Amino acid sequence: MALSYSSLCSKLSLIRHSSFLPDRLPLCRHYSSSKVRRGFARYVASTLQRANTKYEVFLKKRFPRFFLLYHTFVEGFKLLFRDAKDIRMIKVKMWSEGVKFQDLPYRDMEKLRQFRRDLIKAIPLVVISIPPFANYLVFVLMYLFPRQLLIPHFWTPRQQLEFRRVYHSLRAQHHSPVLKELEYTSQQVKNGHLQRQLKDLCAKVQSGANPKVSEILAVRSLFSRPPLGIKRMSIDHMRHISPLLFLTPRLPGFLIGQRLSSHGLELLQLDRALSRLGVHQLSDSELRQACYVRGLNADLLGVNQCREWLSQWLQVSCSLKESEVSLLLHSIVFLSANYPSGPSHH
Repeated sequence: MALSYSSLCSKLSLIRHSSFLPDRLPLCRHYSSSKVRRGFARYVASTLQRANTKYEVFLKKRFPRFFLLYHTFVEGFKLLFRDAKDIRMIKVKMWSEGVKFQDLPYRDMEKLRQFRRDLIKAIPLVVISIPPFANYLVFVLMYLFPRQLLIPHFWTPRQQLEFRRVYHSLRAQHHSPVLKELEYTSQQVKNGHLQRQLKDLCAKVQSGANPKVSEILAVRSLFSRPPLGIKRMSIDHMRHISPLLFLTPRLPGFLIGQRLSSHGLELLQLDRALSRLGVHQLSDSELRQACYVRGLNADLLGVNQCREWLSQWLQVSCSLKESEVSLLLHSIVFLSANYPSGPSHH
């Protein structure tokens, strides 16, 4: 049982004064120094917890907007530390058991992928905070530019929805340019039948309809070689594909090609792991996040619509070879540009 502060002090005093008595061993044995330290630590912890609770109540009443930020940051750090602990356990498992990334369960694979992206986003903020007294500037920047500087752990629920909508709208701006690049590139296809199929596919999406899985897979052979292979596309084409994966297009062409290839293969491996798990095993939040990563903003969609779309995506993805990963990236446009407004086909 935890000792109160007053009783603790009186007992400590008794121990100190009893040191001059010959018969002091039973008392010292009963109140050992380790028990005193444990009792004092529990007292300090409970005192700090009470003080923190009072502080939060004060902030909530007097400064509700600041309390929301404070609460979001506290909970964000808890989530971040929990994720870091999970990542460490996954890494230890991979190292000790010789498990490769592509063989991990879906949730472990997704957690590694997202944590790596969050870490990359946090690096500039860490660099800014290195100089002396720069912490004050960092807090101001975090308050003014939460979407650009903070990872999702530190977004409020309202910001989560708002920022996802903003990022998706920026991504959707590249749907039309990607389709135009495909139309232009289709002229280089020598096989007349495949050329017509590709043009018809682009025209169908541009008209506001959703293509069938079979129509997408019919042109798969075009995306494993020039001019539509993952590293064989034109630089402009790759620059329009990059934002679909939230990658910056402001890099040299060879770097863009490498990043598209690595992220595309990672997405393909994620899809295979998700197919092994099963779409119906995902929670609602996991389901919406999976759709969002693959090009669909599912915040305003029903759960059944999300499952339907993700199942259709997996039909395409799990039919592709690694050499055809370029088609998977273009499917972000084919499958999400008109969903769910256009007619749905399976």
